[in-house]
Amino acid sequence: MALQWMILTYVVAAEAAVAILLTLPYPKALKNRFVSLVSLTLQPSLFIIPFAGFQLLDIYWKNEHRLMCTGEICTAAERDRYERSIYKAQRNAILCVAACLLYWCIYRVCKYYKEIQSTEEVEKRLKDE
Repeated sequence: MALQWMILTYVVAAEAAVAILLTLPYPKALKNRFVSLVSLTLQPSLFIIPFAGFQLLDIYWKNEHRLMCTGEICTAAERDRYERSIYKAQRNAILCVAACLLYWCIYRVCKYYKEIQSTEEVEKRLKDE
């Protein structure tokens, strides 16, 4: 079960790095190439959205069917285990939301940059006329 969370962690780290690289100022030619490369990888990396959604559903299902350990019957070890599982579930939910949010941010930055490029081309054509 930990493998899927490690994959999601690496994907979130990669998305964060790409988002930072997209927002840094670069020379125009380098920025054009980088945005086009990221745009080409956006569609294949869309798998992260349903993957994170299924992981969120798994977290929800486990939360609904988790044994509650709040009474005096529980030992200290059981209570610690219960609290640790709650913290892990919260961390994993944050990972899932961060993966979706970062993907959306990268998508929007690429789309805005392409719109800026097309607007600049139209403006250049109008100046030339």
